[in-house]
Amino acid sequence: MSGDTAIPLTATRPAPPGALRVGLSRGWVEIRTFAREWESIVFTFSLPTLILIMFASIFDGMFDMGMPAVDYYLPGIIAMGLMSVSFQTLGIAVATDRELGTLRRLRGTPMPPSAYFIGKTILVLFLSLGQVVLLLSVAGLFYGADLPTTAQAWVTIGWVLLLGATGCSLLGIAMSSLARSAQAASAVVVIPFLLLQFTSGVFVPVMAMPDWVLTGASLFPLLWMGQGMRAAFFPDEMASMEATGGWDLHLVALALGIWCVVGLVFTLLTFRWKTKKDG
Repeated sequence: MSGDTAIPLTATRPAPPGALRVGLSRGWVEIRTFAREWESIVFTFSLPTLILIMFASIFDGMFDMGMPAVDYYLPGIIAMGLMSVSFQTLGIAVATDRELGTLRRLRGTPMPPSAYFIGKTILVLFLSLGQVVLLLSVAGLFYGADLPTTAQAWVTIGWVLLLGATGCSLLGIAMSSLARSAQAASAVVVIPFLLLQFTSGVFVPVMAMPDWVLTGASLFPLLWMGQGMRAAFFPDEMASMEATGGWDLHLVALALGIWCVVGLVFTLLTFRWKTKKDG
């Protein structure tokens, strides 16, 4: 009928979800996928805690610096754990996604590429917070460790965690592209991580290491993460034991910030969605 209103043939499509929204959903998928493998959960969360328990039990009463072993090792092991769940976990996980073709399939979907990295970041933050909570709980409840009591100390822990995890995550993603396979990624990532644990003040006090070792370790984030954590946990009089003779939190923030930028540049230059054999 001529008086009827014309019905448009095309309807307006809703706008697709943005990268942040998709990335948040992807993060939940990453957490659920990780949680399905109970071996990964046990290893990721328990290893730093088991190391802390072992060191706190073996070396208790053997320190001349007037503090229990658990108090001395706790900040360094927290820093080590953060690098483990960011650098090591992502370095291996991204290489595995690439070899299994997960990255290639995701690249062929409408999902924004940045959503993949947002999802991985959410996974790292989830693992980091869970690991820190577990370490603090065990140290405080079972060993009576002296935990930070000031807001400033907790703020320091927060920004060191955020900057350190971000820089190490980006470095891990970049390192994943250097490995030709997921199996090779374990060696590419784990070997330098193990070396840094023994040269960055985690197990051996920085004042006991040669200058050339400290110089090499200072080029990587773990040394600065450990120094930042010690600044939050240790009394001020122990600052003189650091390589720089003080906590120097401005240098810690600068070094970790530089690594965030360097890690981003390395990731942009080296990241591949396909394996080399796929072209």
